[in-house]
Amino acid sequence: MIVAGLDVSLAKAGIAMVGDRAVTTKLESPPLKLPKGEKPSLIERSERIVKFSNRIVNFVEDFDPNLVVIEQPAYSKNTQTHDMSGVWWRVVNDLFDLGYPIAEVSPSVRPIYAVGKGSGKGTDKDAVLAAVVKRYSDFDVTGNDVADALILAMMGSRHLGEPLDDPMPKTHTRAIDSVRWPL
Repeated sequence: MIVAGLDVSLAKAGIAMVGDRAVTTKLESPPLKLPKGEKPSLIERSERIVKFSNRIVNFVEDFDPNLVVIEQPAYSKNTQTHDMSGVWWRVVNDLFDLGYPIAEVSPSVRPIYAVGKGSGKGTDKDAVLAAVVKRYSDFDVTGNDVADALILAMMGSRHLGEPLDDPMPKTHTRAIDSVRWPL
């Protein structure tokens, strides 16, 4: 069994594969190099979205996961919402076209699994990163995006009945019930 966890944004993607093969990584989209003050053209933005989403999907496909768990976009925190949606939807649609079941996890549910609560003090990205580094010391967690992806993958493994992080407190595992699972 392999579960993929994806934390996708316009510029980078945290990816975690857990199960029979385990790996964590961060893919980055090369920034558009434009003269100062110039905005990218429609074609430049489109090409960036296509190239980056293809890299993400190809990476996932190499592992052939049983389940993909992706974090919903946090629109309130993204100033390039429209383009971000393009990357996210392209990745989701391409993975669906390849036959992968996909679950999406809300940004407010992910910290519940990591730290036991979804909002308030101790639920910010750095708190989640610290909890993930401590709990999953066998994984190479290189930043917030990878930590988020690893939490998503661990949630998927637990849902499939093969938890890789036992014991987990009930305050954390209650996050599983907040997700619409495809299987």
